[in-house]
Amino acid sequence: MNELGDYQLTVLAFGAIAFGLFLLIKGGDWTVDAAAFIAERAGLSKLFIGATIVAFGTSAPELFTSVNANLTGFPGISLGNIVGSNIANILLIIGATAVVFTLQGKPRELFRDMAMMLVATVILVALMLYGIVPRWAGFGMFALLAAFIAYQYWKDTGIADDDVHDEDADEKGIDTPLKGLGFLLAGLAALVVGSEMLVQGAVAAGNALGVPEAVIGLTVIAVGTSLPELSTCLAAALKRQTNMIIGNIVGSNLFNILSIVGITAMIKPLVVDATLVDIDMWVMAGATAAFAAWMLTVSRIGRGMGIAMLAAYAGFILFAYQDLLFA
Repeated sequence: MNELGDYQLTVLAFGAIAFGLFLLIKGGDWTVDAAAFIAERAGLSKLFIGATIVAFGTSAPELFTSVNANLTGFPGISLGNIVGSNIANILLIIGATAVVFTLQGKPRELFRDMAMMLVATVILVALMLYGIVPRWAGFGMFALLAAFIAYQYWKDTGIADDDVHDEDADEKGIDTPLKGLGFLLAGLAALVVGSEMLVQGAVAAGNALGVPEAVIGLTVIAVGTSLPELSTCLAAALKRQTNMIIGNIVGSNLFNILSIVGITAMIKPLVVDATLVDIDMWVMAGATAAFAAWMLTVSRIGRGMGIAMLAAYAGFILFAYQDLLFA
């Protein structure tokens, strides 16, 4: 009876994984097409759409995870999720996307958002060294993000990209702003649900197959909340939407810090786990600074650099969890 139960659990778990992947793929596709249509109709750049609407939507799993973890007494998971997600966004997601499609940015267009990402990272590092993210800091971080979004909107209105009309939006029947909003909301919802199903399915499959829960948590769950960004960026890469890819990652890292850490601390002050200050925080800061410097100077990430970034991420995971993996 036990074996039958394990078998059924495994089948259900892999079914959840498959359905989660399907939702992530469809959600990324709908989100990119709808966001591109909205940008075109509203006279907004795809960089702005990617850095705001898409970034906030794909950061939803981090928000749910961080708030719940902090409220249930696990602030280390809450803040570790943000630090780990920002590292994964740059090294894993940008790296994987660059393997599929060379990313080419324009420094003049990227400078404002990159600079704000660096400012947000410095704020987070300072608060982590302080040892706690108090409620007043949370309000301040969220207010800073709101002001920056308002500034982005004011600067970007009427300067839509000169890209070719998105035929994929027409094929899906996205021909009015209302339909565009509907597809965007459906895409973001599919990303959130798909990410949750994939993570939970992977945990259940690991348990059923006898894989230690800690190993599942350090691999699948750590990357799981960043899967919406990965799915959206790969979908955008296939559609050659470079600005949306870069805007999504920069915006997501901004939202992770100023919005998610801010909201989490507003609800309940966030105590910093000392272990995150030793290595992880500096890896996040270093990866963020290197990414910004590279895009503002070289402005191009090709397949070779993408592979190097993926290797660096794999090295970080191995180093961070060497005691567990090689025990």
